[in-house]
Amino acid sequence: MAINFFQEDIQYSLPQKNLTKRWLREIAKKEGFKIRDLNYIFCTDEYLYQINVDYLNHDTYTDIITFDNSEEEAILEGDIFVSIERIFDNAKTQKQDIYKETIRVISHGLLHLCGYKDKTKEEASLMRSKEDEGIKHFFELKENA
Repeated sequence: MAINFFQEDIQYSLPQKNLTKRWLREIAKKEGFKIRDLNYIFCTDEYLYQINVDYLNHDTYTDIITFDNSEEEAILEGDIFVSIERIFDNAKTQKQDIYKETIRVISHGLLHLCGYKDKTKEEASLMRSKEDEGIKHFFELKENA
């Protein structure tokens, strides 16, 4: 049941790690999953871009890449790479709070591991709705902590 947060090429410390871990476990449980080993790696745009090129053959910048390492049904294992620079840029562009945008992206990676996609308009809409639901729950947990 390990949830870990790492850094590559950037200094970043996620606030409220214990609350975030609890929240991620609750999202997974609600979706019918249990987290076995989940690693979030916070990194730079360039670091994530290189992963995108090397492993996915995509020549684009992105805010998150999720690698599913699960071998058992209903058990989540994965590595989720998150560009902190992209989160900050997206938050500024969308006039969004940086912390809230970080939570959105963190939940986005978990939701991918739970089987949610975002390639079509319908999939993206459902993903956004699940993210919003998760964010609301996170701030409820934070209020009651």
